[in-house]
Amino acid sequence: MLVKAAVIFAFGPTAQAVMIFEVVLDGAAVFNHANASLPAGPDRILRWLIVTPDMHRVHHSKDPRETNGNYGFNRSVWDRLFGSNRAQPRLGHRAMQIGVNGLENPRRSLKLHGLLMIPFLPVTDNAVTHRDRHEGAIHP
Repeated sequence: MLVKAAVIFAFGPTAQAVMIFEVVLDGAAVFNHANASLPAGPDRILRWLIVTPDMHRVHHSKDPRETNGNYGFNRSVWDRLFGSNRAQPRLGHRAMQIGVNGLENPRRSLKLHGLLMIPFLPVTDNAVTHRDRHEGAIHP
């Protein structure tokens, strides 16, 4: 919220512009995180324009090669532009494991302090090496 407040203060958008952005942001987040699947044909077409639930779900995979992609919340062009687009999970959506690898004590991670420490914990499982990236192990 502090970053948003700083941007609003620095650029001075109207209250209506801020409200429209927040509605689009929240609506996209609800749509992206919906536990729903669109039919394959429409999903394939829509993901060229917007981030679909199947597209974003890959971001929540336990496999670091997949979780380190599909960051977009609304427009999918950014992931294609920056090479972070992951078309499908390696194991498919039904077999893909969702979560975070490398947590020594998952129960502790549910407390605020543990959640805030997750980005600083070493990844112990399924680590992606520099060689993997250049030998095609990661498919955008």
